[in-house]
Amino acid sequence: MRTHARQNLAGLLAAALTTVVVLLLVPASPAAAHNTLKSATPAKDARLSEAPTQLTLEFMQKLNPAFTTITLSDSGQQKVPTSEPAVNGAKGTVTFDQALANGTYTVAYRVVSADGHPVRGSYRFTVADPTASPVVSAPATTAVPSTTAVPSTTPTSATAASPASVAGEPGDGPGPLVLIGAILLIMIIAAAAVVLMRRRSIRAS
Repeated sequence: MRTHARQNLAGLLAAALTTVVVLLLVPASPAAAHNTLKSATPAKDARLSEAPTQLTLEFMQKLNPAFTTITLSDSGQQKVPTSEPAVNGAKGTVTFDQALANGTYTVAYRVVSADGHPVRGSYRFTVADPTASPVVSAPATTAVPSTTAVPSTTPTSATAASPASVAGEPGDGPGPLVLIGAILLIMIIAAAAVVLMRRRSIRAS
């Protein structure tokens, strides 16, 4: 009887261990995963023969208009005037206030996932319209002496990232709730096994 009980206990623990391994290997569901950029127009590293009039980013999850930021900067790291992002489901679109001159531009975005996690990324594209003029950087002006320090408003250049991934963000995986649930499952199975062994020991005595 004791040998049979030990075999049952070993089987229960093996089943619990298998369940934990499966839970750890299964990726998080789309609802809990971080949002990612699915596609972009203009696309990453695109070389356009005609200047675009707008920029559209499509993500894997629905966007929250209140927490969606899309900006465009020229090769001189100066922001290009655009409209506020127009959000439609998982898509965010900005239109340009003026025609884009030839040059390389950097798209930077920041959105919020369904789980509230902020996600940001960037990429570049180039305008090479043969009929347009190249980007002309504004000449440097002589600084006027002042007793009050003026903070710089020039944004830092963002590192180019693949539209299908988010730079600097952790990969999707099992969350803490999954790990806690797995530990509780092992404890419940172990407790049930102990109770079963005690009952069988009482019956055998």
